[in-house]
Amino acid sequence: MRTFHGYPLVVPRSLFMLPLCSLCLLICVPRALSEGPIIHAEAPPVPFAGPFGLGQQSYTPPQTVSVNPPALVDPESLPPETLGDLMMLHQRYLAAIEAYQHAPRDSAVVWNKLGMAYQHMYALDIARLQYEKALQLKPNYPEALNNLATVYYGQRNYHKAEKYYKKALKLKPNVATFYSNLGTAYFSDHDYKRGIKAYRKAFSIDPQVFIGNPLEKVAELGPRDEQIALNYALARLYAQSGMFKHAIYYLRLAYIQGFEDNDKLMKDKGFAALRKTPQFRLFMTEEHIKVSNDMEQSQVLQQNSQRH
Repeated sequence: MRTFHGYPLVVPRSLFMLPLCSLCLLICVPRALSEGPIIHAEAPPVPFAGPFGLGQQSYTPPQTVSVNPPALVDPESLPPETLGDLMMLHQRYLAAIEAYQHAPRDSAVVWNKLGMAYQHMYALDIARLQYEKALQLKPNYPEALNNLATVYYGQRNYHKAEKYYKKALKLKPNVATFYSNLGTAYFSDHDYKRGIKAYRKAFSIDPQVFIGNPLEKVAELGPRDEQIALNYALARLYAQSGMFKHAIYYLRLAYIQGFEDNDKLMKDKGFAALRKTPQFRLFMTEEHIKVSNDMEQSQVLQQNSQRH
């Protein structure tokens, strides 16, 4: 069960595709209401399709209120910020906005939440104004910086998005979703080398950063070649870490999106351990991947040399 505090939005495998998506509101998107990053904006829930998306939002949830029994709670009796959080949990973004507008106007956290609510409705320009107001009140607010970056990402201003993700990371250098969002921005900007590097950093902080609730990602898909490169890179990352289930998942996405270089897959050393598993053999059968005789003989020789 999630609680609300402040909000970060995540992009990549966030707001790029997510699983973005990433960029690991996100909206990689965001994680419901927690202090952190957005994944790029989210409106009606969309099934997650990879790391490409708006990015993950960040936010600082308020203290949770324990009420027993819940049926006796009158929403109108709740403080405006708490009521807004409740409306966000139920994806009633207009009601959340109305509630937050009655909360204290000198709270950077409230302005950040307002931005997230607008971003969930794809009102990016209005969301940007709310994040900027939050940063006027609290310039060193990493979650708001991340969320502002997801707005620029959603507007395809990747250089500016990268700039604000880096600012957020200077203030909070160990947030996986910030790196995930940054990686997604790099991928969108065709800078695959730095994108993979940022993903690796996100993964080293939190191996689960690309494995989230599909509703935390918005499927604002990038060009097909970017999706393929991103999913292949994530599959390789998980394969090297021994997380074969997730490696197969991303490989499958890459093939669905049009990856066809079977020779590359069968020769890539990053997939060496995965290729020996029953899961990979089943995947090959399901995807109708055929291995040439030369490649098969080469693999047998390689395996024999490793045994000796």
